[in-house]
Amino acid sequence: MIAAAAATALTDSPLSIQLQGGGSAPVKLFLLLTALSFGTALLVSVTSFTRIVIVLGFLRQAIGTPQLPPTQVLVGLALILSFFVMQPTANRVYADALQPYLEDRIAPAQALDRASGPLREFMLRQTREQDLALFYDISSRPRPVTGEPIPMTIVMPAFMISELTTAFRMGLFLYIPLLLVDVLVASLLMSMGMMMVPPTLVALPVKVALFLMADGWRLVVASLVRSFG
Repeated sequence: MIAAAAATALTDSPLSIQLQGGGSAPVKLFLLLTALSFGTALLVSVTSFTRIVIVLGFLRQAIGTPQLPPTQVLVGLALILSFFVMQPTANRVYADALQPYLEDRIAPAQALDRASGPLREFMLRQTREQDLALFYDISSRPRPVTGEPIPMTIVMPAFMISELTTAFRMGLFLYIPLLLVDVLVASLLMSMGMMMVPPTLVALPVKVALFLMADGWRLVVASLVRSFG
């Protein structure tokens, strides 16, 4: 009698927990926790995070403030910008793979295959053809025919190499103008006979002032985000 009353109370209560899919909830939880354990590697390897954080690191070194902004701030900014850039891809992954899997409409293997599609498209848009050809040559795999999907084992390393190349190129474009300020300040101090004054002592506020006058943060963030278009 007591058990029946308790069961009736739980059934009639507004708070109820339903496990659908024949007891698959523990398996789903295990798979999700496993995926989260590889979250850092996935964040670096298949998203825009690598390019953004490298360019921001170049910018900090070029300005001459290796401790400002702090590393935590740069990483946080890179994460936020990565979420912004990856939002369309993440929405497709959720709609095509994660949501149907959580609703027991597709199998785990099918969900993984569906999730890799949008990520592959994003990475291929940012990957250079010569980098893809490099890993095809290294792996001795035949080149794909028209319409055949490129395997993720080729796309991911090629994407990483392309991202490093693009990030260093963008960092160089940021570094050179600020380096010219250092050279100009050092030349002026030498011509004035002020050899005991460290050039960085004068160049730092000049570079910061120029960067702020040009609205540098807005320009850098806009260039980074638009580079993934």
